[in-house]
Amino acid sequence: MSDRSSLFQENPRSIQVSAYGGSAPAAEAPVCLQVSSLSAGYGRAQILKNVSFCAKQGEITGLLGPNGCGKTTLLRALCRQLPFTGSCLLNGLSLEQMTSRQLARQISYIPQRSGIAISMPVTDVVLMGFNPVLGLLEQPSRAQKEKAHEALRAVGMEAYAEQDYQILSEGQKQLCILARTIVEDASLLLLDEPESSLDFPHRHRIMELLTGIIRGQDTTRADGGTLSEDTPGKQTVSSGKAALVTLHDPQLALESCSRLVLLKDGVCTAILHPAADSLPDMEASLSEIYGPIRLRALEENGRRSLILLPRG
Repeated sequence: MSDRSSLFQENPRSIQVSAYGGSAPAAEAPVCLQVSSLSAGYGRAQILKNVSFCAKQGEITGLLGPNGCGKTTLLRALCRQLPFTGSCLLNGLSLEQMTSRQLARQISYIPQRSGIAISMPVTDVVLMGFNPVLGLLEQPSRAQKEKAHEALRAVGMEAYAEQDYQILSEGQKQLCILARTIVEDASLLLLDEPESSLDFPHRHRIMELLTGIIRGQDTTRADGGTLSEDTPGKQTVSSGKAALVTLHDPQLALESCSRLVLLKDGVCTAILHPAADSLPDMEASLSEIYGPIRLRALEENGRRSLILLPRG
């Protein structure tokens, strides 16, 4: 087995291959988020300890680890909902020095629960994504309302536009909040287990939609369909976006993420590149988190797909 210390480095690769959309951006893609020696917690209880990693433009970075390892704490720290020590740079700018309004324009955060407790139409929830760019008492424009409806159509929720957000299922609420994220147009997307309330096909759909967003793909097709309907979408100018996603399902993470940050007891134990790292190295690192596992690789049309299995 090779020296596993290499798993903590940003391993240069010419091409990353993803299950969603073929060849992913090259490893030399610009860094969107650089986290260095971040520590955070609640009161005197330190949860995260000197965590360092980066998230690059056009890529999904997955956070994996057991419950209580610090995944949600990390996202909350990046939103400045929690105090932290260390350094966090977003497109070269310090998060600590940004105003709250600047932060709201640059970061879109989707928690496990939306926190919306009052009744309002689904469209109004999506329109909340424009709040950081609206002035005091300013109402959304006609163009912004059209964008909100386009975003709902992209996630398959157009038929629910006038329904009360509170009567939606948790999965439908997640899709609605993803539509809000589309219109927010932030540089960094933070999602806390977006698949947790979704059934199997919708888990893959939401990750496919997320991939389209961060790669600068048009979220709608010319025929009114969406990216989830077996089409790569219309390519537009590179979005310059990155996503940092906590995932409960490691199999889904292996399929959809360009890199994985593994956390255990608040410490980063490894950084993996599923498309290129060796199977023995990844098996060893994932086994530290999930117990004994084995990986199998399938090659199809130039793509490497990984299957995670328990080691019997």
